[in-house]
Amino acid sequence: MERALLMVPRSRNFSSFDFRVVETAKASSRDLDAAFALFELNYRQANRAFLEKTFRVLRYLSLAEHRGEPAGFAVGECRVMDLPRLPKQAVNLAGICCIAPRFRRQGLFAELEGRAIGAAGVEDRSRRLSCGRMAHPAAMRILIWSPTAIPKAGVPLTPWQQEIGQAIARAYGVHDFDPETFVCIGSGVPTGYPRIEVDVEPQEWEIFKAVNRDRGDALLGMMWTPDAPPGW
Repeated sequence: MERALLMVPRSRNFSSFDFRVVETAKASSRDLDAAFALFELNYRQANRAFLEKTFRVLRYLSLAEHRGEPAGFAVGECRVMDLPRLPKQAVNLAGICCIAPRFRRQGLFAELEGRAIGAAGVEDRSRRLSCGRMAHPAAMRILIWSPTAIPKAGVPLTPWQQEIGQAIARAYGVHDFDPETFVCIGSGVPTGYPRIEVDVEPQEWEIFKAVNRDRGDALLGMMWTPDAPPGW
């Protein structure tokens, strides 16, 4: 799913799963085939070109298998970036994560993203920015609990937040970006349509009003841990 943010994974028992993390540039054809198959399980009209671009942009691919069966994958990395007013800032760039239907709700999402982002070996820092591109409001719930999360319905984005949003959008290599809505504008072709029922409250769609999935759009979300820098 296109929502991935690094949270500290809850304690789960993953003893029945085998995990591997590989550099996307060095992934085997078997690894790539497994990822594409899982992508198609999770999305209707899955756009293979989108996933191929994601592999070029983000450095690590994390995979899980259950008794030889592909169970899920995630793409991501952590970079130290020079952001506006924030030099050498550690940034978690979470990419798409897809879980096979029978392995959902077992904590694999956070586990796989954590492994992909942690693979860069960026040393722990006092404050970290976590980012992801969201396909729908249910995905945004991974952020919305945080008082530092943006965007929020009815809360205008500040010029500084917009500048940082533009820098993160460039890091993701998005086609275009609207800093006023935080919409990552697609190339004109759908990424795909999630094969899940999006059970959310009507107000949760508010920040997604400008997202056009037929165009391949997504919403950029971000949050700080453990807190935001002064002035955020």
